[in-house]
Amino acid sequence: NSVWVSTDHDEIEKVAKQFGAQVHRRSPEVSQDSSTSLEAIREFLNHHHEVDIVGNIQATSPCLHPSDLIKVADLIQKEGFDSVFSVVRRHQFRWSEVKKGENKMTEPQNLNPAKRYRRQDWPGELYENGSFYFAKRHLVEKGYLQGGKMAYYEMRAEHSVDIDIDIDWPIAEQRVLSFGYFGKEPLKEVKLLVCSIDGCLTNGRIYVTEDQKEMVSYDYRDIVGIDLLKKRGIQVRLVSERDCSKTLSAMQLGCIAKVSATNKLQVLEDWQKDMGLSWKEVAYLGNEESDVDCLKKAGMSGVPADACVVAQKAAGYICKSNGGCGAVREFAEHIFLLLEKVNSARKQ
Repeated sequence: NSVWVSTDHDEIEKVAKQFGAQVHRRSPEVSQDSSTSLEAIREFLNHHHEVDIVGNIQATSPCLHPSDLIKVADLIQKEGFDSVFSVVRRHQFRWSEVKKGENKMTEPQNLNPAKRYRRQDWPGELYENGSFYFAKRHLVEKGYLQGGKMAYYEMRAEHSVDIDIDIDWPIAEQRVLSFGYFGKEPLKEVKLLVCSIDGCLTNGRIYVTEDQKEMVSYDYRDIVGIDLLKKRGIQVRLVSERDCSKTLSAMQLGCIAKVSATNKLQVLEDWQKDMGLSWKEVAYLGNEESDVDCLKKAGMSGVPADACVVAQKAAGYICKSNGGCGAVREFAEHIFLLLEKVNSARKQ
């Protein structure tokens, strides 16, 4: 019914509100290094008597998909479970620990060494992965996140990532890039990318010479990204609110462009209709408030890392690169990952 971020940090509160969440300010008593999630949740419930069910989503599990949460909520709301928690299936053989100095042999815990399974022939075991814990209010008030009529929810391995130590971070990033959430509707192949010129293809800066001539800079990686998109059969078109015809001519990109565009959404809709595409087949890369409507309309949307806050909020993907510094190439690679996902789904 509502999404809350529990924090005692001003910057986290600011970001949470920018992205539409409500904020519960934690007290110092439950904001210690030794504080547990359960303590923070119980404090939250003390201030929100209207809440009957809590879904505790761990921030350290970034690969969690919305579809999983919907199914888990149904287990509690429609099937009568009191608590549901996430698990993942692992194929790991366990042995008893022998402490240093003990004159003992280790013993197998979940296998017979004489009849050792091949991993692919063994169903494995279920382990908690810490992605989420859902529980009814009466359990939390008693001090439990698990209890009553319990159920587990098995997550797919590629979505099960727990950032616990430094090495987990790059693994999580690669999982998000490879298996990230692309929307609730069936995936479709992107056939058109529309890119805002100023602040995406360029860094948004305009240099003026002494003889009043304008110059802009761009990153060659972005030009390579556009060429790669074309080779994959994806049309690339450009749009700008200012008249940058001479700049585009000098760059020799060979892309259809609309300059002096007072309404970018109208331009996008005209191109979409002319090409006979669904919105799921259109991608858009923008960075300003004037791009927000286009970002919301396109089936796949992205912004450079230095895009304005409202554009970031409307986008489905935020690049690590700034505008004019490789953002177009990065977004192109994100599109390629989607194409691989579409092709894989077709084969299945």
